[in-house]
This record gives sequence, C-alpha cells and structure tokens, in this order.
Amino acid sequence: MTANEWVDLTRPLKAGMSVFPGDPEVEISTVLECAVDGVSVSVLRMGSHAGTHVDAPSHTVPGGRTMDQLQLSELCGEAVVLGFDGLTSDSMIDEDRVSNLINAAGHLPSRVLICTMWDQLFDDTYAREHHPVLSLEAAKLLWGKGVRLLGVDTLNPDPSVQKECLRLPNHEVFLGGDGVIVENLTRLQQLRPASNLGAEDALGQGQDWFRIVRIGVYPIPLVGADGAPCRVVARVDNSLDRSTGETS
Repeated sequence: MTANEWVDLTRPLKAGMSVFPGDPEVEISTVLECAVDGVSVSVLRMGSHAGTHVDAPSHTVPGGRTMDQLQLSELCGEAVVLGFDGLTSDSMIDEDRVSNLINAAGHLPSRVLICTMWDQLFDDTYAREHHPVLSLEAAKLLWGKGVRLLGVDTLNPDPSVQKECLRLPNHEVFLGGDGVIVENLTRLQQLRPASNLGAEDALGQGQDWFRIVRIGVYPIPLVGADGAPCRVVARVDNSLDRSTGETS
C-alpha cells in the first residue's frame, strides 16, 4: 500500500453476525421507512462488545474507567503493527517472538496492534473461538515497555474457550493497569510491508513482520459503559516507517 492511504480496520456490524460466546446477538431492524414515513430509521440491539470494539477498564475492573472517560489522545496516534505468521489454533505468541519484533522496530509506541490473520477465519465457528493468544509474559513485556493500548484481530487477547471459569490474565494486565483493549480488528495484513524484514535472518522468526503506522480508534462514548463498538482506521506514514527502510 502507498503512504497516507487509509485502511479501514473495522469489521462491519450486521444483524446475526458472530459474537463472543454468550454475548447478546446483533439485531438491526427498520422501524420507519421513507416510502411510508418520509424517513428511514433503524433500531439497533446488541451487546457493548459486538464487532470491532473497545474494552474500557470497567469491563473487568470494578470502578474502572468507562467509555465516556477515555480520551482520544490515548486512542489515536502512532502505533506499531506486529505480524505473526504460521500460527495455528490455540497457539501462543511467546515473549521472545514479540521481543524480537519490537527490537527490530527500534521504537515502541504506546499502541500495539497484533496481526494473526485470524480475522479471515471469523465465519468459521471453531477457528474463531480457538484463535491464537498472547502469552502472559508477552503481555507483561508490552505493558512494561509503555504500551497502553493493545489491539487484536481476534475475539480476545486471552483464550476465548476455557474448560473452567473464565480467566483473563492479559485483560488484567491492560485493563487492570487502566489501559484499553481493542478487539475484532480486521485487514491488518494490508499494512504489511511489500518486502520482508531486512532483519529477518536475525529475527529467526520466518515471515514475522512489523510496521509503524498512525491509527485512529473512535468508539461511541457511551456513558457508564464497559465497552462500545468503534471505527478503527490506519495509514502508513513514511516518516515513521522503519520496516523497509523507507523515509519521507
């Protein structure tokens, strides 16, 4: 892709779309029609975590910040996309693999988006729910280096299917620290550099890649809510691009 071209990372909301197991279904119906009423108006019924959405700290932290308390300054700006190839169902992205990429990037903004390419399997029920996840050590590494927004192209940065009670350790790292999580991103692979990483041999991670971009995350500021659907866009800025050696 070319510099300054915007990529929409948002999964369209539609009636009947897949949601996190147990969440409310998405319903969109017409209540007024132009031909009869002079205007068209729809009614929307859905959970606060449908489609591409932001998790506010209050999602898992009693008394945590709610959607209307999040600031655009923390949601928008410079970000790095970390791309991981060859992942399989329920696979774990470990600390070393993440560390290799951020070292190659040479700079870590406060916003990180994880590309697993699992968004392409969203309509496959098993694959959607058995997505790759970050290890807890990798999440702690990112947090310790100043990352405060974590975005993923999966249902969850934690396992979505668990045998016992639901445990969300990566949520605890980010939301417990008053950060934010963005889930169900899509098309992150469109931000992949045209060439492989120059440091690929040193990374020893096959086709893993990174790219520094600018992003905008725009959630609905629902008062008192624990999450909200959002529009997410990104563009490559050559002045930031260290992935291919390009400069403005």
